[in-house]
Amino acid sequence: MGSDPINTTEETGRQLAAMDGNAVAAIARRLEEDDYANAFAGLQDWHLLRALAIRRPDLVRPYRHLIDQEPFDED
Repeated sequence: MGSDPINTTEETGRQLAAMDGNAVAAIARRLEEDDYANAFAGLQDWHLLRALAIRRPDLVRPYRHLIDQEPFDED
């Protein structure tokens, strides 16, 4: 059985609220250095940084380049 989406959302909210500049810098360093045992761990940090950009943009501003996506043409 899957996890409860409400509890997961609350847990993520608490995690985001607890973040400080040092924690965000550590996430950004891992992303910049691609310092992960597997791709899923990197993806988890990327999603966390994106969520922080929405809820706590002041912490992510120096690392915005890590989450910005370039537009692309599918043709």
